[in-house]
Amino acid sequence: MKDYDLRFMRMAIDTARKSRTKSNHPFGAILVDEDGSFLLKAENTVVTKNDPTGHAELNLIRQASLRYDNDHLAKCTLYSSTEPCPMCAGAIFWANIRRVVYGLSEANLYTITGKESKEVLHLPCRELFARGKKQIEVIGPLLEDEAREVHLDFWH
Repeated sequence: MKDYDLRFMRMAIDTARKSRTKSNHPFGAILVDEDGSFLLKAENTVVTKNDPTGHAELNLIRQASLRYDNDHLAKCTLYSSTEPCPMCAGAIFWANIRRVVYGLSEANLYTITGKESKEVLHLPCRELFARGKKQIEVIGPLLEDEAREVHLDFWH
């Protein structure tokens, strides 16, 4: 872990909280460069933009890819308030981001949302990344209790 991981994870969780106040799903993502400098943040926009791909990580990657090349992104860290879903993990892979830190685990998210939900695709990001030929460091869950809080009473 890096000394600033906790600070940026809390920023991702706060971004998720702001997303929720706008009636979107409570997810947030932060991009930080190799020196620990903040670059970008993004919220989930699934509801307000009526876009099922409006996940925080994808919104962040869309912004980042317009500003930075793949070599630069390879040195960045993406902080996600919740473990990236398979769609977002795939985008992280294709964007060449090589370090991911997340708060709430996929398993614990699905415990909160309900196991009967049709919106479940069980594939932890570590498993998806392991299928590729890029080395992507994954740290998480980190501050899981704080990350869980933003989801309470949202999904039911």
